[in-house]
Amino acid sequence: MAGNRRWSDIVDSSFPAARRPAAAVPVASDGPPAARPRHSDSFLAVANMLCVRGQPAAAVVCLSKALTADPDNALAHNTLGVALQQMGKAEEALSCHQRALALSPDMAEAHAGLGNANRMLGHLEESVGHYQKALSVRPGYAAVHNDIAGVLQMLGRTSEAIDHYQRALSAQPDDANAHYNLANVLAQVDRRAQAIPHYERALAIRPEFPEARNNLGNALQMLGRHEDALAHYAAAVARNPDYAVAYHNLGKACFALERHEDAIAAYEKALAIDSSKPMVHNDLGAAHLVLGHFREAYAAFAAAVARDPWNAAVHLNLAGLAPFTAGEPRLAALEKLAEFAPSLGETDRIALEFALGKAHADLGNHERSFRHLLDANALKRRQVAYDEATTLGGFARMGAAFTPEVMHELRGCGDHSRVPIFIVGMPRSGTTLLEQILASHSGVFGAGEIDDFDKVVMEIPSASEDFPELISTLPFSELRRLGRRYLDRIRAKSPDATRITDKMPANFAYVGLIHLALPNARIIHACRDPVDTCLSCFSLLFGGLPYTYDLAELGRHYRAYAQLMRHWRTVLPQGVMLDVHYEDVVADLEGQARRLIAHCGLEWEDRCLEFHRTQRPVQTASVTQVRQPIYHDSVGRSRAYGALLGPLLDALGSDWSDDIGAPAQSFAKQFSQLTGR
Repeated sequence: MAGNRRWSDIVDSSFPAARRPAAAVPVASDGPPAARPRHSDSFLAVANMLCVRGQPAAAVVCLSKALTADPDNALAHNTLGVALQQMGKAEEALSCHQRALALSPDMAEAHAGLGNANRMLGHLEESVGHYQKALSVRPGYAAVHNDIAGVLQMLGRTSEAIDHYQRALSAQPDDANAHYNLANVLAQVDRRAQAIPHYERALAIRPEFPEARNNLGNALQMLGRHEDALAHYAAAVARNPDYAVAYHNLGKACFALERHEDAIAAYEKALAIDSSKPMVHNDLGAAHLVLGHFREAYAAFAAAVARDPWNAAVHLNLAGLAPFTAGEPRLAALEKLAEFAPSLGETDRIALEFALGKAHADLGNHERSFRHLLDANALKRRQVAYDEATTLGGFARMGAAFTPEVMHELRGCGDHSRVPIFIVGMPRSGTTLLEQILASHSGVFGAGEIDDFDKVVMEIPSASEDFPELISTLPFSELRRLGRRYLDRIRAKSPDATRITDKMPANFAYVGLIHLALPNARIIHACRDPVDTCLSCFSLLFGGLPYTYDLAELGRHYRAYAQLMRHWRTVLPQGVMLDVHYEDVVADLEGQARRLIAHCGLEWEDRCLEFHRTQRPVQTASVTQVRQPIYHDSVGRSRAYGALLGPLLDALGSDWSDDIGAPAQSFAKQFSQLTGR
């Protein structure tokens, strides 16, 4: 779902931060007290106090009296500028600070005041110049270092901003604002690990600082420390119960931890405080969608679109929830947005084109749909880095490393647990459906698309450089440790389950290693017609699958995958891996479901046929399909696109039908006749 990219965004508040205009700091007077009217200083002192207390209008009254008594009091003119800034009258403040400088050219506070006033007016470059003049007079002026850093941050001059925040802290180490602001800019440039101590220091100095709590949570969240982030968001809303941004982020942390009901509760609290934020509605829709609450998800996405009709990613989320029909408002909204496509950012244009592709496919306008998909994928392909040679070469290396001899020599060395079930294959090949059938069994926990096996592989010494070739020299004990480490990770997700499914399709590359590390694990290979599979991939905005945005690259990737799967079939013992064809499941659900259950060593349960009623979180592009009874619409879907798929068919090659199995062979012939291939 397109929204996954939006859902994974972190909301930062007070960023970049800058000091509020402060009361002028008293400086040495221009002459001895006897040289000025004695009431002027009294009025000035009261005015300073009123500014500190946030009562600028009263301060202006006092300052008018001070200046009546002493019209050439530079400090009074400057303080009047500060008070006017606090009242939002930056233009009027400028003349006050200028008058102060005319009377006292070396007054650093007046230069700082001009910097603050220009910042308020949006004159950022002028603001920097005035701050620099203040620092030339007083190099250790901590408040000005903090203020110039905030403006430099807004100008994108982040390295200079960091330097000035650090100078502010050198002059005033216990300035909570400076720690907070420095942390914000470090987080902005992806130096979050360095930002965290500064957030923590700001909180140590000022515990009542909910913005620092929130942004510390953001830094931790982006580093994958979701539990720690959640604790800080909870503390932020405890300090400030009306902090809608922190409630939104609390929901994001809960979502990342798969606590979807808690996420919904947090999003609803954020919306109760401020219902105007479209992305909170969007994220609420995402949480409902994962839980199969389709009506609630639709309402939330629709509310997001209503509040931000220019956000194409939210339109795409809404598009995925229900088929389009002729004349409905969703399509009209997309077509209206398309009129302004040239003015949209590239990311929004991508989402818009995918949404239009979905709409016209639903309406049967296949050629028009395909044009939108071509445009969407071409734009997306420009954004991703994909080294095809390395990827496909990696598959070839895998097959070369896991020879029949290696598989025989290392057989039985891993952990002998029967708990894991791996479901592998291409994306959009039916892996989610197969997991949903299995997870409907009382003894099976569906863990979803998890990357735990890849993570334990990377824990093997030298794995990042020498895998897969190191397999021939890997000690038997290391294979057993690998299996146990994986088991520890998945057991934490469901300690009591008889079987646990891991539905990461890309684990097809690890099939040989999976068998060696976990010889009793069952492997299920989800198969589907290659052209249907690839077209389905091409029709969706995936994250993390860079090979899906070009038809030729997609076809070559499929060929390499199919070749590696043929290799695994030749080196695995009988009974370890079961091929299950999507078309067969659609044609004979009970027969194929019974095959699945028997392969996993489980007793049959009729509830496996009612998979669409099983209540469990599903976070894949098939989230809506697996909540429905089995249907036939996706079988042979690619026939409608005919010769438009030429680059894909060329990349698949003339033998592309070799891997689709008998149920689809007749369709392969029909497709070849249709396209002349």
